[in-house]
Amino acid sequence: MRSVSEALTASRRAPLLSILGVVTIAFSLFAFGLFGLVAINIRKALEQVEERVEVRAFLEDSTDIESVAAAMKDIGEFPEVARVEYVSKEQALERARKEMGEFADVFEAGVLPASIEVYLRSGMRDPMTVKSVADRIRTYHFVDDVRYGEEWVEKLYRLRTITTVAGLALGIAFAAVAIIIIGATIRMTVLARAKEISIMRLVGATDMFIRLPFLIDGLVKGVLGGLLALVFVWAANRVVNEYFIQTIFFSREMVFLGVVGGAFMGVLGSLVSVGRHLRRV
Repeated sequence: MRSVSEALTASRRAPLLSILGVVTIAFSLFAFGLFGLVAINIRKALEQVEERVEVRAFLEDSTDIESVAAAMKDIGEFPEVARVEYVSKEQALERARKEMGEFADVFEAGVLPASIEVYLRSGMRDPMTVKSVADRIRTYHFVDDVRYGEEWVEKLYRLRTITTVAGLALGIAFAAVAIIIIGATIRMTVLARAKEISIMRLVGATDMFIRLPFLIDGLVKGVLGGLLALVFVWAANRVVNEYFIQTIFFSREMVFLGVVGGAFMGVLGSLVSVGRHLRRV
């Protein structure tokens, strides 16, 4: 309780410095939050595109429906497969005319073959897995051809890998910058109370006793800065949704983690700043 009282007293003594600290932390976390929002929206977009990854097996005209049904049951039991659908010649023709309306007259009955469409489970749409499923489907004697957009799947997976690695690297960089800024902000408070700290050391106060009020101060500023940053990010997200494109916002769990992250950065910044000063006293 004494440490909490000390932290509150210090904030009341220098309210402008405290406000400046919270705002500085908020803007540093705002930049981090914006990047996080962009990252989750890119990932969501890639996941939506990935859902369209499918293996399509075109069947020979003479294939009987019993063989197709048996093959579909067999393929449906593959561990990588989510569901299997049969598309008749008539359905294929109707779909082609619907999807390419301007070329509807080009398609004639009997032009498009029947097919089996295989949809893969989430997390099993990488090039190697898709190719493995396609190769197994090719072994059925009545399958004329198998298509899954090999080039497209490889490019999609490569883009996802690059996005993940770049996102992780930039996220760490933004977090490091935020911690440095928070540390510099807390350091201003430490310097403002340098004489007080020196006197406390002279009268025998332990390092933990001196550090604790600053750690609490950093914790409070980190939480307030995190909340303010979330408000800024939410406002930016609303503007983008209103005037540009529809995007998703952080989930409740991510919002909670953001506030906890702000608190952690505040404590870490305080710990580093106070530790440096105590070593010099």
